[in-house]
Amino acid sequence: MMILKRENNFTATRSLREITDTTMKNFTKPGNAVAVLLLAMTFTIAACSTTGMQRSEDVQSDMRTVDNDIKVIVVQLDAINASLDELTKPGQADVKRAFDVYSENVSKIEKMEKDFSKHADQMTKSGKKYFEEWDKNKNQYDNPDLQRSSDERRAALGRTYDKIGMNNKGVKEAFKVYVSDVTEIETFMSNDLTNKGITSIALMSDRTVRNGIHLKNELVNLQSAIEDARAEMTQTGISMN
Repeated sequence: MMILKRENNFTATRSLREITDTTMKNFTKPGNAVAVLLLAMTFTIAACSTTGMQRSEDVQSDMRTVDNDIKVIVVQLDAINASLDELTKPGQADVKRAFDVYSENVSKIEKMEKDFSKHADQMTKSGKKYFEEWDKNKNQYDNPDLQRSSDERRAALGRTYDKIGMNNKGVKEAFKVYVSDVTEIETFMSNDLTNKGITSIALMSDRTVRNGIHLKNELVNLQSAIEDARAEMTQTGISMN
């Protein structure tokens, strides 16, 4: 058994060496070596030629994701306001049911805030990468007209994308304040669903509604900036579909 095992190992090692020797001999043949090098160059050129397109597609995809988030969030803000009005309505016959609806809406907006923050950060990251790569190749044209056009388009799109960053910051700040308000109301009401308890948060409820309106305005501003960036990218020849 030991002798047979050694023979099998020797045979396997010899076969591997024969395959390696054959591969190296084929590669070292002039024709085959050139073919392999050409194939490698083809893959390298293809990868480089698609890199810019892929980066632009990443930016577009991330902007679409945030835009979709905004649409859902705006609807949820209206749902929270409606459920808060129902909960604090004088003479509410079923306070427990009204609170459960409000609490469910609060849970949804909390998740939306986390998702939005993650998606917005990804949008910022992909945009930064897109412009960094563009800047690396900013002097790539021998034709002065093409170079000037490229510089102008880069500047115009950069200004538009900067607006996204500024508006995005405003949304994040307003979102944190609003989520803090609605969750604190939920906590308070979970401990005191009496008429006096509900009446005592009237001022807090009004402030929360105002903060919700402010958040909605910030979201609309961000959405508008995203639409402007899409228009600029379309003019640059980048499909937004």
